[in-house]
Amino acid sequence: MNRDLHRSDLGAFLKARRAELDPAAVGLPAAGPRRVAGLRREEVAVLAAISTDYYSRLEQGRIQASPPVLESLARVLRLDDDQRAYMYELAAKDDYRPHRRRPRPKVQPQLQRMLDDMALTPAFVIGPRTEIVAWNALGAAMITDFGKIPDQQRYYIRLLLTDPAMRELYADWEGVTRLAIAQMRMHNANNPGDAKLAELVGELSIQDAQFRRWWAAHDVATRDTGTKHLHHPVVGDLHLDWNAVTWAADPDLQIIVWTAEPGTPSHEGLRLLASWAADPAHMATGNPT
Repeated sequence: MNRDLHRSDLGAFLKARRAELDPAAVGLPAAGPRRVAGLRREEVAVLAAISTDYYSRLEQGRIQASPPVLESLARVLRLDDDQRAYMYELAAKDDYRPHRRRPRPKVQPQLQRMLDDMALTPAFVIGPRTEIVAWNALGAAMITDFGKIPDQQRYYIRLLLTDPAMRELYADWEGVTRLAIAQMRMHNANNPGDAKLAELVGELSIQDAQFRRWWAAHDVATRDTGTKHLHHPVVGDLHLDWNAVTWAADPDLQIIVWTAEPGTPSHEGLRLLASWAADPAHMATGNPT
């Protein structure tokens, strides 16, 4: 079953990638009107030097690709590093390993203490399904009061799609949300059939047409580092760098840390926000977002 899920995901991923390619960009002549966007199966097969039947069976999840074929497909489909890594994960030779029932991650006390000691640095801990499992006071002040959200609803991607304040907080809400979806797919590549992930995806697909379309695109991205522009209701605009650090004691967990270059308005904004969050009167009323 696990092997079949990997192959099904790989087929859907390959189909999504070929749909993005312009035939002219890969040197193919325009051959009349096309019923679907991108390359045809037979065109991918020719460019990858494999038979159309072989490639069709790959997309249908009926066979497992060999490493040379995967390398050819990565070249033909012009996969970037994250996409290539995701494809190889799905096609891994050890895909017969038993399905791992991954519970909601739990945070060890020492990790929470470390977060709490980062008084001037917003931080939170995220799991592979984007579950938020720990945070510090400044992280809550910057994003939202996570403690008021029930555990089973406390997913970053769910907040992005269902909380109107998140759309106001992020200057590029669409870019942030699409990246979070791509990262969620990437970080669950080794655990197909995860029931909790399927439940979350199903819920959001019903509630939000944008999520349904973006999830179906099969985009992938590694959660590593980047920048974000926030419109914060208390301290105004913040331009912050973020980094994801894997917690060695539980590699499923990543600590997201936000920083600003010293001497910048954003750095001063974080200091002001820390002072605001330290005021008991403000903490009693919760996060302004």
